[in-house]
Amino acid sequence: MPDIAGLHKTLGIAFKDASLLRQALVHSSYINENPGEVSGNNERLEFLGDAILGFFITEKLYAECPGSSEGEMTRLRAALVNGDTLANIARKIQIGDYLYMGRGEESSGGRDKKPNLAGAMEAVIAAVYLDQGVAGTRKFIRRLFKNEMVDVLSNNNIKDYKSRLQEVVQSRDQAAPVYRLIAEEGPDHAKTFTVEVIIGNSVQGRGVGKSKKQAEATAARVALEKL
Repeated sequence: MPDIAGLHKTLGIAFKDASLLRQALVHSSYINENPGEVSGNNERLEFLGDAILGFFITEKLYAECPGSSEGEMTRLRAALVNGDTLANIARKIQIGDYLYMGRGEESSGGRDKKPNLAGAMEAVIAAVYLDQGVAGTRKFIRRLFKNEMVDVLSNNNIKDYKSRLQEVVQSRDQAAPVYRLIAEEGPDHAKTFTVEVIIGNSVQGRGVGKSKKQAEATAARVALEKL
């Protein structure tokens, strides 16, 4: 069976009951090949973890997006609570290396399959909840999803500014805004982009960002303030 001591350290959680984390890592294929060695697989924990994750992500979005509608927050939550995001986070912390898995499943690439990783990630979240309670789980999830939350909220703001500008311009029967890249500076790993937004025949806003999308969003915000 895998030595999960390294995962304890990676997760940053001092489990009071280490058997909860071990249970969260047991794939059903392991039970089939090793009957009686462990009490069960991680599917019950996965079920609980799915609900817990949805709650804490919803709570965070409610606090971070005071002007967003129910539909908008639902869309943002779906971008965060899905198999792709969970599997990617699981890969970052190398959960696949610690899974208790049958030889057949492992030989078919099971340690990197999205359903296995996403399910294990949800099960780990449930294990943290059962062991650490509400406050500890909230802190854990916010740390675990920090980068993904920043990306989703940033992309939402980008879409918001540009779509709002589009609506304002269309309401005045003007042609759609045109975004023009006017400068690209810095090394590949730390570039900055400068973009102008043109409405009609005049520049209405200029923005700088670490990506073209961020620069366009800033330019759109500037134009909205003018209009």
